[in-house]
Amino acid sequence: MIGVPGPEDLDVTAARLFAGLLRRAHLSRPSDLTGVVIEEARDCLGAEDVVVSLVNHEFTALVPVPSRLSPPRPPQPVDGSMAGRAFATTSTVDADAETETGAGAGPRGARRRVWVPLLDSTDRIGVLEMTLPAPGGQVGEDLLAVCERYAHLVAQTIVTKGLYGDVFERVQRTRPMTVGSELMRAMLPPLLYATDGLVVAGMLEPAYDNGGDAFDYAVNEDRVHLAVFDGVGHGLSASTVTAVALAAYRRARIEGAPLVEARAVIHEAVLSQFGGDRHVTAVLAELDLPTGRLSWVSAGHPPPLLLRGARVVKTLEAVPFFPLGWDFGGEPTVAHEQLEAGDAVLLYTDGLIEARGTDRALLGVEGLSGFLEQEAAAGQAAPETLRRMRRAVLQHQDGVLQDDATALLVEWRRGREHRLVPRTVLPG
Repeated sequence: MIGVPGPEDLDVTAARLFAGLLRRAHLSRPSDLTGVVIEEARDCLGAEDVVVSLVNHEFTALVPVPSRLSPPRPPQPVDGSMAGRAFATTSTVDADAETETGAGAGPRGARRRVWVPLLDSTDRIGVLEMTLPAPGGQVGEDLLAVCERYAHLVAQTIVTKGLYGDVFERVQRTRPMTVGSELMRAMLPPLLYATDGLVVAGMLEPAYDNGGDAFDYAVNEDRVHLAVFDGVGHGLSASTVTAVALAAYRRARIEGAPLVEARAVIHEAVLSQFGGDRHVTAVLAELDLPTGRLSWVSAGHPPPLLLRGARVVKTLEAVPFFPLGWDFGGEPTVAHEQLEAGDAVLLYTDGLIEARGTDRALLGVEGLSGFLEQEAAAGQAAPETLRRMRRAVLQHQDGVLQDDATALLVEWRRGREHRLVPRTVLPG
């Protein structure tokens, strides 16, 4: 076992660690990557029992990626495990590991088990688990910083390599996905993005049988583009009409079309493809990042909710207009709202407010607002709010959704973006 590098050697060790992963990843197969991650951590850091785990699509468990170099490990629940704590809090967690004695070699010294979040930028994809030497009973802060940065590089490499094979996607699935869900998930952006003054978090449920719900966002210079779609019907037919709407939206957005023009482009695409037999409801929005001015148009869709502090202060109403694909003429009205620092806006589909409990009572806007207020008062970060929202909606419906439920939660100058990365990443 390799000992802990001294402070003067740690920079060299880190450089060797990162260079080793990058060098070997270039020509590795996706299925080889976990072994590469483990070997580099073992050889450079003296790490043992290294496990790479990815969160499943339900966001309920962290599932180990199979490797002959990893010890057997069952999936770990996000709620109630050390791995889950690291994932949910986006922070490194450690605990005592047993002191081992090699055969005839004497005690190997104190060790600690460490769980480090795997982050692609700020998007949480899993946890890197390992046992590290801990002289004096603690892992040094500098070594933890190296481990966190290594975990970030591992996460980004997994996301990139995942484009070339199915090994990581298989790990994240607990059951087969419908064709409609395959179509929608292939088009979604990452579920979490953050930068200074902005957090955008998304949720799409059910994970394996989604119909026509989708969301999209893009951050271009000082403008944040946001959209939520809900295609009529269920299954593949609903996914298909939403896919057309989403593709048309992206084309219009990339070409710089303003909101009204973008809505017209989407409408014409849906109408020409389906001849008025299919439609999509949507909210298209733009947020001016420096000023906080929010603009949006609605196409037959539930109005967003404005959360200020720990209270939902209003629904963001717009002049009602027809769904995309229904040709009744006219032009939508662009609505505006001036956000205050610390505000959050929730865009969502009607599957959230129309969720029925076992008593057949609707969750409704009041129930959804109450949940948002409860999570805000508890100081939950945006991705955790949506993870808990998913769980709450499923519990309300006894585990079975009657309709797709999608949400996009946007925080402006709320000051919580720094909570989405480990503290060793933060400046100073």
